[in-house]
Amino acid sequence: MKGIIFTEFLEMVEATFGLETTDTVIENSNLPSEGIYTSVGTYDFNEMLSLITSLSKVVEIPANDLIYTFGLYLFDGLGKAHPEVIQNYTSPLSLLYSIEDHIHVHVQKLHPEAELPTFKILEKTDNSISMIYSSSRGLYRLAHGLIEKCFEHFNSSATIAYELLKEDGTEVKFDVTQNG
Repeated sequence: MKGIIFTEFLEMVEATFGLETTDTVIENSNLPSEGIYTSVGTYDFNEMLSLITSLSKVVEIPANDLIYTFGLYLFDGLGKAHPEVIQNYTSPLSLLYSIEDHIHVHVQKLHPEAELPTFKILEKTDNSISMIYSSSRGLYRLAHGLIEKCFEHFNSSATIAYELLKEDGTEVKFDVTQNG
């Protein structure tokens, strides 16, 4: 998993819960990297699972809720790191529609070793999109937060519904309808 995900996660933890909680989470996670990440490095996904699990225990918030909150936070960090990607779009639906064919292609060029989820578009209208998220990591709540923040970025909002197609969250159908 790319280091920018780890650095953004720890920044969110510190901004939301404080430096002491961040230190406790790192100490309790038994990390091979010792919690030292660079945005351009690549780290074992299991370290992220350890950090999320530890944070969940420390702050007593369910892990899936923390992952969703992280998705909301991560959108801005990724946007700052790669502004050229978001600048190509004038609406949240056009950005979502292009995740697989443009954004992930761009990311793969920058980070060939990145393991990205896939988004299969089932249907797109002027004000809605239906797609299937697939990832062995099952971070659909992260995707949910990113989708919601995408609409906020474009000064809009949406109704986002999801249905687990596989119980472990590795395949999830998202139905997104732009409000207003």
